[in-house]
Amino acid sequence: MNLLLPIVERDSAGGCGSPPAPREGSHERQRLPAWLRRPIPIGFGHHATAELISELGLETVCESAKCPNRSECWSQQTATFMVLGDTCTRPCGFCSVKKGRTQEVAADEPQRVAEAAARLSLKHVVITSVTRDDLPDGGARHFHDCVLAVRQRTGATVEVLTPDFIHCPDAVLLVVESAPEVFNHNTETVPRLYRTVRGRKSDYRWTLELLRRVRAMNPAIRTKSGLMLGLGETRDELLDTLCDLLDVGCELLTLGQYLQPTLDHLPVVRYIPPDEFDELGRLAKQLGFKHVASGPFVRSSYHAREMADATSPTPAFPTNSDRCDMAFHGQP
Repeated sequence: MNLLLPIVERDSAGGCGSPPAPREGSHERQRLPAWLRRPIPIGFGHHATAELISELGLETVCESAKCPNRSECWSQQTATFMVLGDTCTRPCGFCSVKKGRTQEVAADEPQRVAEAAARLSLKHVVITSVTRDDLPDGGARHFHDCVLAVRQRTGATVEVLTPDFIHCPDAVLLVVESAPEVFNHNTETVPRLYRTVRGRKSDYRWTLELLRRVRAMNPAIRTKSGLMLGLGETRDELLDTLCDLLDVGCELLTLGQYLQPTLDHLPVVRYIPPDEFDELGRLAKQLGFKHVASGPFVRSSYHAREMADATSPTPAFPTNSDRCDMAFHGQP
C-alpha cells in the first residue's frame, strides 16, 4: 500500500530562484514524484503510541507538523514530543502547526513527557516545542525541566529541538544547564530565503550565534541543524550555509525535501531526486560533519537515536573555511 502525500503546487519552471508566493484562485496541481510515495507500516505499535499520547494529553510534532514519517516512527513506538502547547506565535510560511492565541504552560507536562518516555521504553527522547515569543524566557525553563524529568525517570539520552529564543538570548543557558546530549536548532533554509521562509522575526545570523553559544557553554553537547531543500536555494547557497554551520561547531546535519502542507503555504520550487540527496550527503561529510542524514523523507528527528549514537562529542571545534574553499574549487 502506497501513501500518496498531498498534492502540492510547484513553480512551472521547476528550477532555482526565489519561491513564488501562493496564488489566489485556481492552483495548478501535480502529483508528487514516484520517489515520494512510500509504504505505510501497519501494526500494533502505531495504535499503542497514539493511544498513549492521547491518554497522557501530550502533543507530538509528528501530528502537528504532518510529518510524512509519523506512521513509520509510531509503528516503532517512537515519537517527538512537542511541549509548550500546540499553537505557535510565528507565522512561518512552511509549517502547518497552528498559529494564534497560545495556552498557559502546563506545569505537569515534564512529568507527563517522562511518563510517556518510560512507558514506551525509549532510549533516546526528542523534545521540541512551538515558538513562544509571548513567554519571558521563550520556554527555556520548561525545556530544562523536561530534560531533567526524562533523564530522572528513564535514564535515556535527550535531544532538544528548540526555537531560536531570539528575544531572550540569555535563555539558552537554561537549556544548556540541563545538559541534553544533543542540541538541535534548525537553520531551515539559506540566508537569501530566510525571511520569506521563516518570517520577519527570524534572523540567520542569530541562528548561527545560537549554535555557537551552545558549543561555547558546553562543548560536550553535540549541536545539530537541518535544512529543507526545494524552496529555491541554489547549490552554492546551500554549500555556503553548510560551511557557516561547520564554522560554529555544528556536528550533525539533516537534509530533507520540503513538502507543501497546504495550498496556503509556500509552494515547492523543485523536487530533489534521491541520488542528488545522496551526493549532497557525501559532500557534507567531506566538508566535516560528523554524521549526516540526507534524503527526501529525512526530517529533524528522523532516526535521531541512530544519529546521536553514531558520533561522539569533541572538546572544541576548528574553523572549516579552508576545507570549504577546497570544496568550492573541486579539490578533495
